[in-house]
Amino acid sequence: METNKILSADILDILFEGKNKEYGAYELRKTYNKRITLALIITAVIALLIFVGSVVAKNIQDNNSTKLLEVKDLSLEQVQKEDKPPPPPPPPLKLPPPPQIQTIQFTPPKIVKDEEVVKPPVENARIEEAKVDVKTVEGTKDVGIVAPPVEEKSQAIEAPKVVAAEEDKVFTKVEIEASFPGGDAGWSRYVKKEIESHIDELTEAGQSGQCRVRFIVSKDGTVSDVVALTMKGSKLAEVAENAIRKGPKWTPAQQNGRHVNAYREQPVTFTIQDQ
Repeated sequence: METNKILSADILDILFEGKNKEYGAYELRKTYNKRITLALIITAVIALLIFVGSVVAKNIQDNNSTKLLEVKDLSLEQVQKEDKPPPPPPPPLKLPPPPQIQTIQFTPPKIVKDEEVVKPPVENARIEEAKVDVKTVEGTKDVGIVAPPVEEKSQAIEAPKVVAAEEDKVFTKVEIEASFPGGDAGWSRYVKKEIESHIDELTEAGQSGQCRVRFIVSKDGTVSDVVALTMKGSKLAEVAENAIRKGPKWTPAQQNGRHVNAYREQPVTFTIQDQ
């Protein structure tokens, strides 16, 4: 390309100088802007046509589907039901009374003299036609019908008297036995104190062992009828009996949820220590 034409020449002409422009690449690059512009114009026209077509179709559809609906207001009124009284119950069915059956009073046979007969016995024929009963009643002959029961005056039956539980009863076995105040530990301390106060007498007597004492604990906790069951007459039995008699009140025994009088056995043990 000549020097004076370089400044006014197109960039494509400069690039394709001396090359085969008929191959196609030169033509594609040369017409690129035109093709892009034409494509944009065609795309815009198609989009515009689609938009206009959709608007027109929507308007036509709305015009065809729009209908005026007349809405009427309905009011519901509460219908009050008539309160009809319930029908009266049917009258009780009255059954006719059963027929009265002819009965003959039965008199036990008794052998007496003829002049002592007050009322002759009933003939056998009449007995076969009537039922034997405690009295004679005129009525229908016996044809297998059960005679109605004779109404008798009811007698009041006295209910058996409820015998109240004896309050002074002494129980030998109870649900909860009587106990010393403070329990077993309190009893041990009390017995130890009593034995220590009589230690000289017990040691001098020279008898060791276990004395079982039986006594009654009343409902209020007091003690009575104190008796030694073992080692009777010994000094230990005497000390044990006196300790229980003069001791504090016990907690009474319980039976069926109430305090009762009950027997109680309590052991008292004394051992002489070897010196």
